[in-house]
Amino acid sequence: MKTIMATCRHRVLWGLLLLMWAGLCLPVCVEVPSGTEAVQGHNMTLLCISCMQREEVYAVTNVEWYYQPRNGNRSLIFEYNEGKTREHLSPFKGRLQWIGSKDLQDVSLILHNVTITDSGLYICIVNRTLHFEAHQHSTMSNVEIDLMVSEIQREDFTSVLSEIMMYILLAFLTLWLLIEVVYCYRKISKAEEVTQESVTDYLAIPSENKESCPVPVEEQ
Repeated sequence: MKTIMATCRHRVLWGLLLLMWAGLCLPVCVEVPSGTEAVQGHNMTLLCISCMQREEVYAVTNVEWYYQPRNGNRSLIFEYNEGKTREHLSPFKGRLQWIGSKDLQDVSLILHNVTITDSGLYICIVNRTLHFEAHQHSTMSNVEIDLMVSEIQREDFTSVLSEIMMYILLAFLTLWLLIEVVYCYRKISKAEEVTQESVTDYLAIPSENKESCPVPVEEQ
């Protein structure tokens, strides 16, 4: 009986873990690519995620955002330095909003009121200085976003399909977990019935014959 219950608990626990994993797809920092299509008059998130692999190490992070138009030169439009943000003189002046996270692994911007002329290449450069006990180490990473602005919003079938697949996965895991619970319940109930029947049969044996009758032993 104990073996059956332990096995059932193990299977149900694995089901719960899988269900939790499916519901919490991003428990840690994941470098997700930014969208590359925007709609005129709407806001656009310029996503820049640069994960730091050694979170236990103190680090100083500086961020620079550049913009390069089609067939044009690159120019600095936004800067994060020593905890302060600064917008540089550009066509985006007053339309850029810093939405970076506290740990500075997400250093994204929101571009408000997008226009057709905002199409072009956006470059996010992240400089980190890791402070170890004996030395310092500098790293640099960059993310490029080739943005295309359109007048009418187009349906994103990829995101819709991904969302549908996620709901299907959650439904499947929930159904599988329910089946496991029912299966384990029936198996435990059956084992209890067999044990009860064995005990009842033993009690029904006359006293003079019990010495030669083995006592039913519960399965371990």
